[in-house]
Amino acid sequence: MVEIIQANATHTELIVAIGTQAFRESHGHSASKEDIDDYISKTYNTDKILKEFDHRNVHYHLIYSDGSIAGFSKIELHTENENINASALTKLDRIYLLEAFHGKKLGVQLFQYNIELSKKQNQNGIWLAVWTENQKAVTFYKKMGFKIVGAFDFKISETHKNPNHIMYLEYK
Repeated sequence: MVEIIQANATHTELIVAIGTQAFRESHGHSASKEDIDDYISKTYNTDKILKEFDHRNVHYHLIYSDGSIAGFSKIELHTENENINASALTKLDRIYLLEAFHGKKLGVQLFQYNIELSKKQNQNGIWLAVWTENQKAVTFYKKMGFKIVGAFDFKISETHKNPNHIMYLEYK
C-alpha cells in the first residue's frame, strides 16, 4: 500500500536523513566526497529544513510503501523562472526516492500528487532543474510532458557545479 502525507516540522529529522541518503545515492559520484559532504551539510541540516516549514509556499510530502518511508518531495508555489514566460508557477524543488524503492512506480505517484496539488493552487505550470547526466530522470520528465527550456549550473560547492536542464510542464 502506498501512502502520501504532508510533512510538518516533526518530520524534519526524517527529511534530513532521506535527503542525505538519496543525494549521496543519486549525486555522490558527481563531485568529490568533500564537495558532496559540503553540499549535504549546508542543505540537509535540521535548522535549514525546519525554517522551510515557516514558508507557506513550501510543501514537503512523504511517501510510504507498505509502511516504510520511501522518499519525499518538496514543491514551492509561486516560484518563477527566467526561462519561462508565465506567472503562478510551481517549482518542483526535490523529489527523492531511496534506491531500495526504485522501480516500484512510487516516483510517478508522488509526482502526480504534486501536480494535482499545484493545479489546485491555481498554478499555470511546474518547472524543475535536473542534472544533465541523470538521463533516467530527464527521460522520465520528458515522458511526463516536460520540455527543456533552459540551462542552470547547480552549485555543489564553492569549487564545483553540475550542469542542469531547466524543464517545464505547462498545464492545459
